[in-house]
Amino acid sequence: MSKKNPLKRSWAEPFKIKVVEPIRMTTRDHREKAIKEAGYNSFLLKSEDVYIDLLTDSGTNAMSDRQWAGMMVGDEAYAGSKNFYHLEDNVKKYYGMPHFVPTHQGRAAEHIISQILITPGDFVPGNMYFTTTRLHQEMAGATFVDVIIDEAHDPQNEHPFKGNIDLQKLEDFIDKVGAKKIAYVFMAGTVNMAGGQPFSMKNLKEVQAVCEKHGVRLWFDATRACENAFFIQEKEERYQDKTITEILKEMCSCFEGIWVSAKKDLLVNIGGFLATKDEKVYEKARNMVVVYEGLHTYGGLAGRDLEALARGIEEMVEYDHIRARIKQVEYCGVELEKYDIPLVKPFGGHAIFLDAKKILEHIPMNEFPAQTLVAEIYMDSGVRTMERGVVSAGRDAETGEHKYPELELVRMTFPRRVYTQAHIDVTVESVAAIFADRKSIKGLKMVYEPEYLRFFQARFERIV
Repeated sequence: MSKKNPLKRSWAEPFKIKVVEPIRMTTRDHREKAIKEAGYNSFLLKSEDVYIDLLTDSGTNAMSDRQWAGMMVGDEAYAGSKNFYHLEDNVKKYYGMPHFVPTHQGRAAEHIISQILITPGDFVPGNMYFTTTRLHQEMAGATFVDVIIDEAHDPQNEHPFKGNIDLQKLEDFIDKVGAKKIAYVFMAGTVNMAGGQPFSMKNLKEVQAVCEKHGVRLWFDATRACENAFFIQEKEERYQDKTITEILKEMCSCFEGIWVSAKKDLLVNIGGFLATKDEKVYEKARNMVVVYEGLHTYGGLAGRDLEALARGIEEMVEYDHIRARIKQVEYCGVELEKYDIPLVKPFGGHAIFLDAKKILEHIPMNEFPAQTLVAEIYMDSGVRTMERGVVSAGRDAETGEHKYPELELVRMTFPRRVYTQAHIDVTVESVAAIFADRKSIKGLKMVYEPEYLRFFQARFERIV
């Protein structure tokens, strides 16, 4: 075919399927009973009752043949496993951090770093909260402060870097409380609660300059850093000729330290870590991990898990992999747009976020439109999604009232290397069917609420 032919060519995933796990479609009656028994909370559904699982990309990835082969050379020594040293070398090589402490998953790293860096009464400014991160900060005595740009709170705004920090907001807050009351500033890339939105390298370097001027620490939630690197490569002109590996390392060089839930970028089913340039912070973390997680050379993980992480780091930066991962999400968004379904724009790196506030605009916020939409999608097709809105936001500590964020979203999260285009088509058709019949849907009332992170275990009933 002539190179001048403008015909668009299809692309395919950069892998072939070697092992399969059977899934089954259940009946509508079965699903209605299952979601009722689960209190209309998708986290409380049994996995065997789910057809297509878009609840999360955390630990739900398909590992490669090379990762599985690595599991067979796990050194299960209690201390000094060779797999630890392989992983440590790769953290230094790809993230550029000299000091590394493994943990069993990301929130363990969040807990440890919060305990080390926070003094009760401190503040932690960041580019939008994440549920577990904010809770660990609050339990250590800090107050989270959102300094993300205003565009991030508008689902329809197409700003290419909605994960950026508003420099004026940050400066004003530091001036208000004083630099000594700032435990650290943190940036997440990509920003989960904003719809998987990236920050730009330009903004990162500007934030770094502000922090250096005031003598404030800057830390990075690098859980989805490779997705952020891909967006920088696509959207910032001076980075289009740089590799994902180069961009990742340049990003990390701006921070004092990072924490990572390895269950995302690193393509594994369990694991996390923190890493830092600060030797004093490292020494404290290495000591604390012994108390909470296990010895500092395994951090609550088996040697085989450490090896899977080490090999996952090498695979996560491959351009074909990260491109396929993000373009799969984009495909879902493009197909949903054909039905005029309100979505967060631009499409994020790990998920499509449905704008439940607009889709179910007749349901008041205190009847949880996003949680309601999650239940409706499951009952229609067996597709499991999750709420990111009022339920996830929790309650105001002073008033006890629900927090009502601007974003009331349903997250459809794609595990890496798991589902095909046909699975996406089934999902799109289900959401489109519900959207067409949305006026008949009624909301939910909360009947059980745990003290912490209520979205995991809260229970609801349908409003008749």
